Amino acid sequence: MRRASFAVAAALASVSAGCSLAPPYSPPPVATPTAYKEIGPWTPARPDDDAPRGAWWSVYGDQTLDGLERRIETGNPDLAAALARYDQARALAAQASAALVPEVDATGAANTLHQSARRPLRVGGPNNYDDDIIGAKTSYELDLWGRVRNAVAAGRAQAQASAADAASVRLSLEAQLADAYLNLRGLDAQARLLTQTTEAYAKALALTRALHNGGAVAGLDVDRAETQLQTARAQRIDIGAQRALLEHEIAALVGEPASIFSLAPVAVLPTPPRTPVATPSLLLQRRPDIAAAERRATAANAGVGVARAAFYPTITLNAGSGFETAGGVNLLQTANSWWTLGPGVSLPLFDGGRRKALLRQAKDQFDEAAADYRSTVLAAFQQVEDNLALCNRLADEAQEQAQAVAAAQRTESLATVQYQMGAITYLDVVTAQTANLQAQLSALTIATRRLQASVDLVRALGGGWS
Repeated sequence: MRRASFAVAAALASVSAGCSLAPPYSPPPVATPTAYKEIGPWTPARPDDDAPRGAWWSVYGDQTLDGLERRIETGNPDLAAALARYDQARALAAQASAALVPEVDATGAANTLHQSARRPLRVGGPNNYDDDIIGAKTSYELDLWGRVRNAVAAGRAQAQASAADAASVRLSLEAQLADAYLNLRGLDAQARLLTQTTEAYAKALALTRALHNGGAVAGLDVDRAETQLQTARAQRIDIGAQRALLEHEIAALVGEPASIFSLAPVAVLPTPPRTPVATPSLLLQRRPDIAAAERRATAANAGVGVARAAFYPTITLNAGSGFETAGGVNLLQTANSWWTLGPGVSLPLFDGGRRKALLRQAKDQFDEAAADYRSTVLAAFQQVEDNLALCNRLADEAQEQAQAVAAAQRTESLATVQYQMGAITYLDVVTAQTANLQAQLSALTIATRRLQASVDLVRALGGGWS
């Protein structure tokens, strides 16, 4: 009879193996535009064949940056922590998957027992006796309602989300490093400009003093020339302070103490790349934070199936066998053998509304995950459009600023000649010098911002192209 019931339960399990109480799943809907609004000459609409892949920073052609980026993988503790979290998620998924196969355990005990002389229903027997037992038992839950399979699906989705989180951390760190490095190189270029400027101002001060000593100009011109020189030197010192902070930031990103890390100045900025931009639909597939949000929605949907299955009976197949004796004889004998076989059933009858509350919680968790997914997608499109606008507008601004620099340089040259001829005062020279320096510093700032905007665009698009 027991064997018959066991066979019936096994047949029922095979028939119901495909049953799942999780709702049908599809990614939460988000309106996807057909094209980016801010596409321009500096951001082609389709990826190029030679577009950057994994090492997207190589597009800047800077070997120092390439070396620093590679050090993130082994030296950055934040990335190490993210990878450790991913390993934890994989271990949790493996724990959930273990329920798909029967569990087998070995058991054993060697006990000495003493019976109460006044134990109810006692019928003879010794007061003291041994009880030695050895055996094995197995149990397997029939997944009739998909509880185990949905728990496994949720665990796998969470592990995939954790993997995407690690990729998002890696991309963020890579972009942060590239941003800091390019900003540092921009400061190097400004420092070189200010060094050249102070040298020119020093020569102008020497000339003004010579003219003053000859009685050709007033002492006021000497004071103005000295003020101009000292101001440029102060700006140079301030640039050095900003550079030190960026160098310290880069040290932390590559996993080195700031006290022993240094980068030699290189006063050359790379050419801003023409960043290829994929279609908006590909953005949903490539950004790791979007992938993580979608996987968490998948896991939450499977969690609804787990909560629903709790309302149905739980059927477990149990089997066990072994040997037992009262001691003093060979334990492993046929006469001492025992076995058990049969299903176990658990049916919820009353729990005070606990299962209903858990189901509501699971549904709310899915709604939260779906809202987070939509929010992440909308933020991604905003970030892409923001940086597309910056890349294109800053390119136009750089062209206009280049013309302003050329005009300021001509003005300063003419003012210096006219001052030496006595046609104008030194105040006009100072004004021209200040305008020229500010125009050149602004040009370098714009060039640095263009590079930083290209980095942010790569980050907004999810990194390299593949």
